[in-house]
Amino acid sequence: MRKWLLIALFLLVIGATLYYFVQKQHTKNRKYLTLYGNVDVRQVDLGFRVYGRVSSMPFEEGDFVPKDAFMGQIDKQPYLDKVFEAQANIEAIKRQLANAQLILKRREETVGSGAISDEDYQDALSSRDVYMANLKLAKATLGVALTDLKNTEVYCPTDGTILTRIREPGTVVNIAEPIYTLSVISPVWVRAFVAEPDLGRVYPGMSAEIHTDTKGGTVYKGHVGFISPIAEFTPKTVETTQLRTDLVYRLRIYADNPDQGLRQGMPVTVTLSLSPPPSLPSNEETK
Repeated sequence: MRKWLLIALFLLVIGATLYYFVQKQHTKNRKYLTLYGNVDVRQVDLGFRVYGRVSSMPFEEGDFVPKDAFMGQIDKQPYLDKVFEAQANIEAIKRQLANAQLILKRREETVGSGAISDEDYQDALSSRDVYMANLKLAKATLGVALTDLKNTEVYCPTDGTILTRIREPGTVVNIAEPIYTLSVISPVWVRAFVAEPDLGRVYPGMSAEIHTDTKGGTVYKGHVGFISPIAEFTPKTVETTQLRTDLVYRLRIYADNPDQGLRQGMPVTVTLSLSPPPSLPSNEETK
């Protein structure tokens, strides 16, 4: 019995060794690497930098919005009033400053003759300086009021699609409270993961093909744009042929010819052509 156990163990070791070398050779000779991932979900919450009552929201859920398009506005009147108040304050301080400068000029002409005391001259000088400082403060206050007035409107930061219309006209919103959620549509990239043994065969700029689950669907051309330097465990949302406990590295594969067929969050299959990376110039060539 012991003899047969030793023979079985020996055959098992031989079989495992052969399987290892066959798999290693197969991996080495592969021309393509298949990865699984999802089109990355990227979204922007849009809101105002000031508080107030929403007066206009022209877009609905599902609408495409081009970059710099007007997306919403809150009631401008309170902020217009602040601008008018700041402008009026500047005019008042300018008049006070002009009068203070006139008084200072008169006292400068008479302080040497003894008609007024040096203390009166210093008071006039100090008064002029105070009004000059007040004018700077008033101009800064006007700048803040104008900025707040500008921030009563919100514009689209990039091309995108409205995912959620969170508020409606008439709602009073706080600072930075979102009124829309925008799905960013450009650029389009896929978040995929490569196993640690294959990491050395992947490089930035590597060509790729992106396949959706749609039968007969478009095959999108792409390239590897980012390789994470940090290892992580395979996310549960990613299906791979390896164990989920394997260490993987995150990749970002950019789609070169995206269209409406690539929607955010959809699962895709990425095929990388395992061609050697472009050779770098040798030391002799760079001399």
